[in-house]
Amino acid sequence: MRLHDFTGSGNGHKVRLLLSNQGRSFELVEHNILKGETHTPEFLTRNPGGKIPVLETGDGRYLPESNAILWYLAEETDFLPDDAWSRAEALRWMFFEQYSHEPFIAVARFWLHFVEMTPEQEVQLVEKQTRGYQALDVMEQHLTSAYWFAGGRYSIADIALYGYTHVAHEGGFDLADYPAVRAWLERVGAQPGHIMMEPH
Repeated sequence: MRLHDFTGSGNGHKVRLLLSNQGRSFELVEHNILKGETHTPEFLTRNPGGKIPVLETGDGRYLPESNAILWYLAEETDFLPDDAWSRAEALRWMFFEQYSHEPFIAVARFWLHFVEMTPEQEVQLVEKQTRGYQALDVMEQHLTSAYWFAGGRYSIADIALYGYTHVAHEGGFDLADYPAVRAWLERVGAQPGHIMMEPH
């Protein structure tokens, strides 16, 4: 397998984390999104959407979208819950991550950490951080009474949310008031094969 990725991406980190947790070997192919390397004609044959990560399977197929890749890699493993309700719970949190978490925490991080913000982005940053804190509030509420996000065990639901939560400080988010989230981050970090985001 090859993983087409940008190692500064939380979406890419999710996939690398699962592969590392599983002890699976893969080839990492780095594409610098800051230099437009995901919009070349060659890359667009792999993913017409022009985004990383993209998983290239051994039989020549390409799968984009980080959470779809997580689901594919977790099939028939302990990282995907067994019963229908718990699997639906996992999906619920993975959808939450993409619609209510990533657009705010990840975007704030990207603006503050990777680029020079425009005046428009500086204005919009307040809303991004407000909505990001709302997502963290939901996570904190859940984790005050649950150890993990789905099925009572570590799963791809946790991995999906970990990707950008563990680097939320790079987006200006302070987790001091989120003790349950911080404890959960430590639990994820204690899993076999855990890897941190590479510095960028």
